[in-house]
Order: sequence, then C-alpha cells, then structure tokens
Amino acid sequence: MDLSGTRMALMAITMATTLSLAAAWVFAANHVAADDESSAFLAENAAAMSKMMAAMAVKPAGDVDKDFVATMVPHHQGAIEMAQAELRHGRNEQLRRIAQEIIIDQTQEIAAMQLAIGKEPRK
Repeated sequence: MDLSGTRMALMAITMATTLSLAAAWVFAANHVAADDESSAFLAENAAAMSKMMAAMAVKPAGDVDKDFVATMVPHHQGAIEMAQAELRHGRNEQLRRIAQEIIIDQTQEIAAMQLAIGKEPRK
C-alpha cells in the first residue's frame, strides 16, 4: 500500500471539506442580513478561515512530523484569530472566557510543536 498516496488523499479530502466550510462562512458574511457587530464578526471569521486554509496548503516535505507541524500551526493560528474576533464582537461572557483560553492554549501548542521539530518558536 502506498501510504504517501493515502496520506495525500486524506489531506485532499480534509482540505476540500474545510474549504467548503470556509466558503459557507464567506457566503454568510456577504449575504446574511445582520447588525454591524455580526457583519464584522462574520467578515473577520471568514478572513481568518481563508487565511488559515491558504497557509495549510503546503507541499509535503516527506517528513510526517514536519508535515504535521506545517499544517497544524496555521490551523492553530486560525483558531487564535477566530477567538480574537469573538473577543472583539461577542457578548457572551462564558464564550469570551473560552476564547481567551483558546488563544493561550493554541499559542502554547504552536510553540511546543515548533520546539519539537527543532524550530525556534515565533515571538
């Protein structure tokens, strides 16, 4: 069995699914009648998802660990940016606390993954 082909197929399926979700967010941001706060959130969330998807589209290096980090770092960064949008526009205090936790946890996980492959974490 060619695992590299299988891995590529799974990555393609995952990316296609996520791209569909990102497209739905972009559509919602452009077509849903909402107040200014909701519109701003939807636009920021769609931008974060689009940026994340573009950054996750990396050419495999042939090293599973480095490929994992190369796709997970932008995935985590996207989560951070979406959580920041919640903090800017959300009103639910419980969700705002969760968003703060996401920012802290995902930032720490990015640093840990980069260290694990011998890469200096971003400052």
